[in-house]
Amino acid sequence: MQSIEEVYRQHAQTVFRYLLSLTGDEDLSEELTQETFYQAIRSSGRFDGCCKVTTWLCAIAKNVLLSHRRKHPAAKDLEAADLTVPSAEQEASLALSRVELMKSLHGMPEPYREVLYLRLFGDLSFREIGDVFGKSENWARVTFYRGKEKIRKEVTNDEQ
Repeated sequence: MQSIEEVYRQHAQTVFRYLLSLTGDEDLSEELTQETFYQAIRSSGRFDGCCKVTTWLCAIAKNVLLSHRRKHPAAKDLEAADLTVPSAEQEASLALSRVELMKSLHGMPEPYREVLYLRLFGDLSFREIGDVFGKSENWARVTFYRGKEKIRKEVTNDEQ
């Protein structure tokens, strides 16, 4: 097993980007990233290697964020924040502007919203997304595809 310093160096940026994609707040994402690694250290004995370290850390990050939201219910709706799309290719493939994309994603029901966030902003593979949800890689692919189709239908209806 790698030392925690090596794990942090290799995966902190991925965890931070994942949290930033969910919160839209750099300061909060940095704070939650630190809490994620603190929780990872506390539960390192429970990591059995059945998934990638990144997948394990993102699952912890998701739980840390949910815990933060429960403790701070009066905070602004973090998912409604205006985020940037890291890849112009992704934005173009959806044929939406950044703001339209975020509005569409924000209105998506679960699990589509989170799967789209993880794929588009967290840069996770379909296998890793499936691991985060405790589902199969194929489930993640199908859910991502259906989410994209829902957005496309919404955009098509808006244009008419």
